[in-house]
This record gives sequence, structure tokens and C-alpha cells, in this order.
Amino acid sequence: MKQKQKRPDFQKDPRITAPLVSLEEVLLAFGILYLLTFLSVFLFDEYLNKIGSLVVVLGLYLAVLGILIAVLIGILWRNTIGKSIRKVAIAAKRVASGDFSVQIPVDKKHRRKNEIDVLIGDFNTMVRELAGNEMLKNDFISNVSHEMKSPLSVILSYTKALKDGRVPTEERDDYMQIVITSAEKLNETITNILKLSKLENQQIFPEAKPYQLGEQLRHCALGYMEKWQEKDITFDIDVVDVSVNYDASLLETVWNNLLSNAVKFTDNGGTIWLKSRLTDYGVSVSVSDTGCGMSQDTLNKVYEKFYQGDTSHSSEGNGLGLALAKRIVDICGGKITAESQEGKGTTFTVELKI
Repeated sequence: MKQKQKRPDFQKDPRITAPLVSLEEVLLAFGILYLLTFLSVFLFDEYLNKIGSLVVVLGLYLAVLGILIAVLIGILWRNTIGKSIRKVAIAAKRVASGDFSVQIPVDKKHRRKNEIDVLIGDFNTMVRELAGNEMLKNDFISNVSHEMKSPLSVILSYTKALKDGRVPTEERDDYMQIVITSAEKLNETITNILKLSKLENQQIFPEAKPYQLGEQLRHCALGYMEKWQEKDITFDIDVVDVSVNYDASLLETVWNNLLSNAVKFTDNGGTIWLKSRLTDYGVSVSVSDTGCGMSQDTLNKVYEKFYQGDTSHSSEGNGLGLALAKRIVDICGGKITAESQEGKGTTFTVELKI
């Protein structure tokens, strides 16, 4: 037995405070009809005396009245609803051709809004959002081009020097290491771009499975052991063993990005803390460092794609890690916050429900 599909619940928009056709317009239409009816009485009265048939007179009267009503409705539609719809149609055509500057003028004479006023307001809002998205897309393409061009230029120039034999033998290993580092950065940029794009377009569906969060955090931290030992960084790990039900691979990306930033921005001889604890919310994971810290302006933009507040470390990253981390935490239904003081360090905290 087929189940009946539920119809959409089209409730009245609370923004609509006026009827589609105003009371003044209705009264005007009735006034005209009343006048025409009054005049027709005299015309049909004389005609009735000649023909003597009430049926014929009523028939003619109703026919004329119907035509007059249709004409009035047509005029009313053309001058009110039809005019507004034509404006929307013309504006929509311009938007479809790529013009996102179009805005339909709103009649501000009346404070109350009808359905057409709300439609025009929503259309203008949509166009402004499309314009913003178009700007973001152009900025994104520009940033991607820059982030990919820089390591590619290094790879091309250094490999060409190696091929032409212009590099002294004792420097060849250094050149090769620079090429490898640039290739790794390029690969990381491409991977993050693809992953972020899939997450934003909902092409990645998290596969939640129970696993030990403490074990995962320790494993991620050990992955940066060589780097923190190179910089003589003290790494303090204090995590609780707790089972969580999330996509482990996605959260691993979050921890790696936070730890990578901490190692990158912490000077030689500094300290990094990786901690987790149980809270009323669920479980809290924090990564703190004694690095260079961030200004308030940088904190406000830290999750924007390609934003890099400290340009002195720009060669070591691509400005995508934190944007990717925040998107993953949002998908998991968690929260990510940052606290920082310039010259003292930064703490990123992720809160997840368990």
C-alpha cells in the first residue's frame, strides 16, 4: 500500500503584514463597478421596455459585467503584481548573465509588506550573497594559484640547476632536500584543498565508529617527535583514555593541523602541551604552545581559508589547516575555540560530545 506523500507545510511568512492587493485598490474597483452597474440600469431599463424580456436583459447585463470585471482585474494585475514580477524577471536575467550588482528598488512608501515585497527583498538578499560567494571564489582561485605556484617555481628552478650541473657536489643534497620539501608542501596544499572542497560540498560522509581518543592523540603527537626534538621543544602530553564515536580519520586531521601549527610557531627551547579531559559537555582536547601568539585581528580571521597572520612562517604552511579543522569540528557537532597573547603563546581547544 502506497503511503501518501506529505505536502510541504507552507505557513504564512510573518514578514507579510499587508494583502497582495490593497484595500484602496479593491474599493476603487468596486466603485467603478458600482458606477457602471448604476449606468447600465438606465440603459437596460429602456431596452427592457422595448424587448420585454427580463432573461435577455439579465444575460446581456451579466455578459457586460463579466467583461468589465475581467478588464479591471487585468489592469489591476498589470499595474501591481505583473509590474513587480516583470522587474524580478528582468533582474533574474541579469543575474543569470553574471551581473551580481543588480538590486530591485523597494517601495518604501508603505511600512507594511505583501508577498511581492517579501519576494523582492529575498531576491535582493540572494543576489548580495551570490555576489559575496563570487568574490570568495575569485579570491580562492587567486590564493590557490599563488600557493601552488610558489613551490612549483622552487621545484622547477632547483631541479633545472641540478640537471644543468650548476650545483657543487657538496650542495646537491641541500638542493634535493629543498625540492623534496617544496613537493611535500605542494602535495599538502592539494590534499587540503580537495578535502576542504569535499567537506564544504558535502561529498565526504563521516563514518562514525567507536575508538580510543587518548590513543589517537598520543599517536598524532609521536608523529611530530622528530620536529620537536630538532627545535629542542618540551612536549608535555596529558590525555585521558576515553571512547568516542566519530570518524577517526577526520579527527586525526584536526589534531595533526593543531599540532603542526604548535610546532611551527614555537621557538627553539619552547614548550607544547597536549591535554584532554572530561567535561560536562563531553571531552575537551587542547593544544597549547609558548610560541609567538596572535593579535585579536588575527584571531578573528584565523579560520579563514588561506589566511596566514604571521608572514614569517608563511613558507611553512598554506593557510588551510585551521579552516579545514574548523569545518571538520563543525561537521562532528563540536566546538573549536582559540585563545592567544602576542609573544606568549596560543591555545586551541576542541570540545566534543561523547
